[in-house]
Amino acid sequence: MFNSGLSLRFTKMLVLKPHRIFTVTLSPKRYLSQETTAHINPPNVDQREVDTLAKMAEEWWNPTGPLKGLHSMNSLRVPLIRDGLIATNVIPQEQIQSPQVLKGVNILEVGCGGGILTEALARIHANVVGIDPGEKLINVAREHKERDQKISPRIQYLVETVEEHAQKNVERYDAVIASEVLEHVNDKPAFLEHCIMALRPGGSIFITTLNQTTASWVGGIVAAEYILKLVPENTHDWDKFIAPLDLERILKSFNCTTVLVHGMSYEFWRNSWTWCKRMDINYALQAVKLVDN
Repeated sequence: MFNSGLSLRFTKMLVLKPHRIFTVTLSPKRYLSQETTAHINPPNVDQREVDTLAKMAEEWWNPTGPLKGLHSMNSLRVPLIRDGLIATNVIPQEQIQSPQVLKGVNILEVGCGGGILTEALARIHANVVGIDPGEKLINVAREHKERDQKISPRIQYLVETVEEHAQKNVERYDAVIASEVLEHVNDKPAFLEHCIMALRPGGSIFITTLNQTTASWVGGIVAAEYILKLVPENTHDWDKFIAPLDLERILKSFNCTTVLVHGMSYEFWRNSWTWCKRMDINYALQAVKLVDN
């Protein structure tokens, strides 16, 4: 049974959200503001979001804790990135079957948090720079990587926004990753513009995020946060979710072509992720930065 306070919150959500869903889906180009540039926008950081995630710092590396779904998501994310880079010829042919498959590949992970994906990529020998505006989470990441000296030299963590980092590292990376980050970002075009600024032509940007649908509100917020308690309350804001087609339009405006979009399904009862055709809640996307003629 719900308590009265929780019931009241659900009632308000049920009254407000359907109208917003209908309104938003009628405006597919809402993100494509011509006023957004890399030069005039302030760092794209919502301090409330940073503070919410910082509260989970002590549990970040607990594989059975509140972030267990993020740990198990590596079973999809790592092959997605590895296979995507193979398919776009970033990986030398002779290296494909090697356990060091990403050796020599330079990757930027934007919004790396405590380093769950960062370390997994370093284990297959990628050189990974993880950036996050949350100092508390970066401290967790730095401390944890030192526990494994085999991967530690291949990882660098910085307390930085992507806006700050990209200005100093133009076209440096073979891949840029924003996994479970975009749904926390206010100005998506500005954020993605800077991600792509740091990406070399021919490199790939990999994104996992939440679609903006009725199903994602019910499954990703109501069920995940309030009923099943898979993540803490207020972790997500449905207004910040984005549909795949809207994301593709933004990427295209920054000279990137989408080469792959997959639906992702989470079976919470066994903490397992699988690929699926449906993209109404979670999805993954790969886009390649085109080489200028």
